Amino acid sequence: MEDAVDLILAQWARERPDLDCSPMGVIGRITQLQREVHLAQRATFARHGLDAPSFDVLAALRRAGRPYQLTPTALMRTALVTSGAITQRLDRLEERGLITRERSAADGRAVVVTLTDAGRAALDAALPDHLETERRLLDALPSDDREQLAALLRRLLVGLGRVPQEPYQS
Repeated sequence: MEDAVDLILAQWARERPDLDCSPMGVIGRITQLQREVHLAQRATFARHGLDAPSFDVLAALRRAGRPYQLTPTALMRTALVTSGAITQRLDRLEERGLITRERSAADGRAVVVTLTDAGRAALDAALPDHLETERRLLDALPSDDREQLAALLRRLLVGLGRVPQEPYQS
């Protein structure tokens, strides 16, 4: 069975047999999969009145556990975005009543972002649908293959320096 990337690789092999184009086989497929994932997630989140950036913030706060609070810096680290990007996300979520931002009781200079009851309800409603979307995207792979793929992708990401930054609370 062949896919569109196989055709591209065959064309390059014919046109530039002097080059090893095998990296395109991996990166091209990751790029195509990213597009499929993006489109599927966008549709899923839209059904819940969310988008991917909003879901990411709400999910990070929910995963933090009670009292569902993180600093903007911690949210930036989990989302791997700039301070400007996180500020825009927080502004939109606060306008919708899904989060609040307040001065920290422990340190009056610091801001704490808190998931509201409405934010928790929105996330909890979207999460099962999101997981079903991801399961559907992986349906072509048996469980063992999914585990192997996850391990390979983890190794690649760690090799690129994509490791957790601790602590997430500060």
